[in-house]
Amino acid sequence: MNKQPLDWSKLGFEYTKTDFRFSASWENGHWSSGELITSEFISLHEGSPALHYAQQCFEGLKAQTAADGRILLFRPDLNAERMARTAVRLAMPVVPEALFLHGVHSCVRANASWVPPYGSGASLYIRPLLIGIGPNMGLRPAKQYEFRVMVCPVGPYYKTGGLSPISLAVSDFDRAAPHGLGDVKAGANYPGGLYATQKAKEQGAYEALYLDAAEHRYIEEAGSANVIISLPGNRLITPKSAAILPSITRRSLMEIASRELGMLTEERPIDLRAEIHEFQEVAACGTAAVLSPVGKLYFDGHWHRFHGDGEQVGPVMQTLYDRLCQLQRGERADGFGWTQEVTL
Repeated sequence: MNKQPLDWSKLGFEYTKTDFRFSASWENGHWSSGELITSEFISLHEGSPALHYAQQCFEGLKAQTAADGRILLFRPDLNAERMARTAVRLAMPVVPEALFLHGVHSCVRANASWVPPYGSGASLYIRPLLIGIGPNMGLRPAKQYEFRVMVCPVGPYYKTGGLSPISLAVSDFDRAAPHGLGDVKAGANYPGGLYATQKAKEQGAYEALYLDAAEHRYIEEAGSANVIISLPGNRLITPKSAAILPSITRRSLMEIASRELGMLTEERPIDLRAEIHEFQEVAACGTAAVLSPVGKLYFDGHWHRFHGDGEQVGPVMQTLYDRLCQLQRGERADGFGWTQEVTL
């Protein structure tokens, strides 16, 4: 398959218009079978609950080209499952897993020329979204919905590129409260973090790190990613909270650490002030960035540095990153059964 004439190595994490997107609609209790369309625009009624009441959610996953030319998806069934949980929480109709996967596979297949070639360092980012549309005024669920899948080729999420340490700054703001929306991928979770990220950048950091809303004591997650931490004794921990989005990337990294590296893994509350002296390596992880080592953290008025004085990538995070990426790119046998091939 001929690829688009792009300089794949220079792609950032930005929108690029591709040829097709997938759209299905829900009304009167039923989903349409969906179809591929060419227009990148969505026509919305001015009363749409997606506009007034943020009745909308989304997912994020990637397609990668393997060395033999196959196009691979990574655990898309878990994205379908997570969107279903979010839809229930937002009083929206669940997109059936079969429709979700059909939309993702169809959209990637139709845009196969936009999937970056193997070895380019880029990938095809896939954004499924579900929005409440149609005329409405009162605070009530929409009567119609659109499920759409859009894709675009992207490079590294952070401008540092590759696997380079980033910095975080503990935020004074709260991301979410337990039993709120923090554990689902609702669009409403994200705009509040834009200002927190601005303040973190003013302190010289790439991104904000949130602590729990109740005590401002326990680590929750970064502005756009979950957190994993290595400790002495071959241990890998990650925060546990009802306000944290269950990251598919984090879940995969923890499984790799346990099953392949023999690490002792644990999901538990992490008291930042009491435990920071034990942190050996820290990383933010998620679909967009995959894994980004955190070299330093601004907290309590000064910088705390981790492996290599914050300037180097530690061996644990390097190994986890390599092993996960090798699976996603089809560079080693998938003993977990996590990848799906897009048939062309």
